[in-house]
Amino acid sequence: MEKLIKPKADEAIFERRGGVKYGNAESITYYSKTAERDTRANVILPPEFDKNKKYPVLYILHGYTDNENWMLREDVGLLNMLGNLTAAGEIKEMIVVLPYIFCSKEKSICDGMNLENTLCYDNFINDLQTDLMPYINAHFPVKNGRENCAITGFSQGGREALFIGIKMPDTFAYVGAACPAPGLVPIPNSPMHPGQIEEAELTFDENTLTFISSGENDDVVGIFPQLYHNLLIKNGNKNLWHLIPQGFHDPSSVKQHLYNFVRLIF
Repeated sequence: MEKLIKPKADEAIFERRGGVKYGNAESITYYSKTAERDTRANVILPPEFDKNKKYPVLYILHGYTDNENWMLREDVGLLNMLGNLTAAGEIKEMIVVLPYIFCSKEKSICDGMNLENTLCYDNFINDLQTDLMPYINAHFPVKNGRENCAITGFSQGGREALFIGIKMPDTFAYVGAACPAPGLVPIPNSPMHPGQIEEAELTFDENTLTFISSGENDDVVGIFPQLYHNLLIKNGNKNLWHLIPQGFHDPSSVKQHLYNFVRLIF
C-alpha cells in the first residue's frame, strides 16, 4: 500500500481531458432527525453510472465553517480527478457523498470557532448513523459491507472522520484524514479541546486501512496530524502517513490527500 502513495500528483490529473467522461454532483436534501431539519448533501455518481449496478461509497467531510459544496471547488478538482482515475483504471467506480456536517438543533450554520460549535460537528456521527447513511442506502445502489465503505475529511472533517472510524468499526474499512484538526484526544489545559476519546482509544483493528496526510507548510493544525499518526503507531496500528510537499491548510493538501486515498480504497 505504501508504494501506491505518491509524494505529489501531476496537476494534470485534476484537469479536464478530451475523450474522458466525468461524473456529476447531484444535490440532495434529507430530513435529519438528529438536527430536526432538512439537511443538504452532494452525491457524485460514477461517470458511467448504471442504476442496475451497485457501487462502494466514500464519504468526504468538509472543514470548520465550510459546507457540502467545499469539495466541489474548482481548485480541489475532485470531479476531474475521479473521472481521470476511473478512465485510467486506477480506481474502482464509486459513489461519493459530500455531506453537511454541522449538526445542531439550534443553529443551521456554524457562527464561530468555539466548543459549543465543535460539539455540533462531533454530533454529526449521530446524523450519519441515524439519518444520512440510511437515506443513501435507500436511494442509491450502494454495496453492503464495511469493505465497501470509506470515510475521510479535511481539517475538522478529518478529525471527525477518524472519530467516526473508531466508533463505527463495523461500518468503515477505510479511514482517512487530511490535515486533521486538534481535539480528537484531550489537550492539557485547553477548555476548547477536552477530547472526543482518550489517547489509548485511538486505535483501529488490523482490518482497517488508515491514512493521514499533513501539509508540510500547514501552520493551522500544526503538529496534530503527526501526533495522531504517532499515537496510532504507539497503539499498535499500521497507519499510512504522507507529508505533502508544499502543502498548506487548503486545497493544495486536500487534493493530494484525496488523490492518494481514492487509489488506496476498495
